[in-house]
Amino acid sequence: MKFEHFLYRILDSRRNKWILIGLVLLALMGSVMMIPTKLVLAKMLPGKSANTLTVYIDTATNASIKETRQVAQCVVSELEKEPEITDMEVFLGQGAPLDYAGLVKGSAFKRFQNQAEVVVNLTDKHKRDEPSFMMVHRLRPKIQKACGSLVPSTNIRFIEMPSGPPTLATVVVELYAKSDGQLRKMAGKVSQILSRTEGLVDVDIMMDDIYKTYMLSPNKEKIIRSALSVDQVNKIIYLAFKGMPVAEKNTKNQQDQIPIFLRLNKDSRMIDGESKRTLKNKLSSLRLMNQKGMMVPVTEVVDIKEVDSSPTIFRKDLKNMAIITAECDMVSQVYPLLDARDKMLKVLRDQYYIEKVPGITTYMFDLKAKDKLTGEEILIRWDGEMKVSLDTFRDLGGAFIAALILMFLLMVVYYKSFALSGIVLAGSFLSIIGVIVGHWVTDKISLAITDTHFFLTATSLIGFISLMGISARGSLLLIDFSKSLMQEGYAKKRAIAIATATRAKPILMTAVAIILGSLLLSTDPIFGGLGIALIFGSIAATLVALFFIPVLMDNAKAMDPHAGNKCGEGEEFDEDEHLCVLTDNLRTILFPEKHKKDCDEDK
Repeated sequence: MKFEHFLYRILDSRRNKWILIGLVLLALMGSVMMIPTKLVLAKMLPGKSANTLTVYIDTATNASIKETRQVAQCVVSELEKEPEITDMEVFLGQGAPLDYAGLVKGSAFKRFQNQAEVVVNLTDKHKRDEPSFMMVHRLRPKIQKACGSLVPSTNIRFIEMPSGPPTLATVVVELYAKSDGQLRKMAGKVSQILSRTEGLVDVDIMMDDIYKTYMLSPNKEKIIRSALSVDQVNKIIYLAFKGMPVAEKNTKNQQDQIPIFLRLNKDSRMIDGESKRTLKNKLSSLRLMNQKGMMVPVTEVVDIKEVDSSPTIFRKDLKNMAIITAECDMVSQVYPLLDARDKMLKVLRDQYYIEKVPGITTYMFDLKAKDKLTGEEILIRWDGEMKVSLDTFRDLGGAFIAALILMFLLMVVYYKSFALSGIVLAGSFLSIIGVIVGHWVTDKISLAITDTHFFLTATSLIGFISLMGISARGSLLLIDFSKSLMQEGYAKKRAIAIATATRAKPILMTAVAIILGSLLLSTDPIFGGLGIALIFGSIAATLVALFFIPVLMDNAKAMDPHAGNKCGEGEEFDEDEHLCVLTDNLRTILFPEKHKKDCDEDK
């Protein structure tokens, strides 16, 4: 009864109703503004603590396996100091056995001497105080500082097991241009901008380095004069350094023939230094016997030419491309991306004409640059987990709008009123206040306990969408019960107050059931956003249903027993009672004695 009287006083006062409406609108605006002001951070999926991680090592393109091993050993020696690491395995010149992350990161295609991977196994995450992503955050700068300068152009990246669909990298920038020189020039500028952007780490350009190499060309004139053959010279050089099968061996134990592979041993093939003189000295030790039985040094019949290396060509959609990747360090990829894009617009304007590529969501961050000197055009396209996040939030937004439209149409069919349908939708949509505020509260608690952010994720939006159907139930109960009470003769305000007070207990019990059922879900690292959305969204939806929805119902003419003052024949609408009553003429005909008595009393 106390709640009924309290609510009736609100409905009976125009001032109280406007105060309540203003508070709700203020709460809605304040909660929504928490996202652009970064009080609540958005991310597709939060960090996931795992029992393993991988360290990718890429040295210079022309680095030897010895140099790559040197960097890998340095990484292993630094990781051995961590008590949470149980064991490690190093893969030199190849990728590790495929895992969930390596499927799309190209681990299966690694086969060069400048590549290595270190697989690190950790203690069980349930018995470890420090999650794996916090360990990576702590170890990355330490190891890169200790081992990154041992070999020039070394790139050391930490790859964690993704909590969602794996991508090439968190932030991927694809460059498209006709000339390789223009691609390399732009790739260098973009990588520098990404490296200077706060929150981005492990920046890497997926292009081979251009370095000097030496080509051995047989001199046909000298070969003929030396009584040798061109094929003989080619084979001896290939045989010495690369190796080749020279014969087959038959055995009783195997049906197939066993090839006999021949080449110089490791020490003989090793060249000390990278100069032309050292190569020439090595070749002078190789001698061929000519047709006259004389030994001819190989250096006498070959020419050594210094040329640039031939880099790998990347193409996509029949266009030359370059890829720059970067990872995010304990932050959402959206905010560093926006910061990096703004820096690109400022830095590149000196040498390029920059224009934004129009798009809805998928390519709305893309840029098109035109060189002011050469006129060459370059397309800068963003991809990676950022694109997946945009696509996911776009799809969830479309699902949210579709849910709103379907609910509205269903309510219109049921109530035959747009106003009442809008009231139901308002009660459902306003639960977003609790969803956003709940993530802000949880983020503050998470920062105080674990020093990590709690993000508004895709699972949070899924929880909000699913909560809309649950929160609409409270508004439906109030509207139907209030209309039935008014049909029994109760005044509109009194009927709404009684209906709200009567249905308050079932609405509260429903909210409590949702909250208790979502408590365990809120502790999950992936679906925690779903649990928080259900818990705080249910609280907000309950408060809206018990206080704000009655105010909207009282202001809706569709709630009147005879909406639009449409009364039957011989009836008229009473504005005070919100009821249809008999006209005076019809009362006189139907109740003449009562009418005479009323007239006498008036006299």
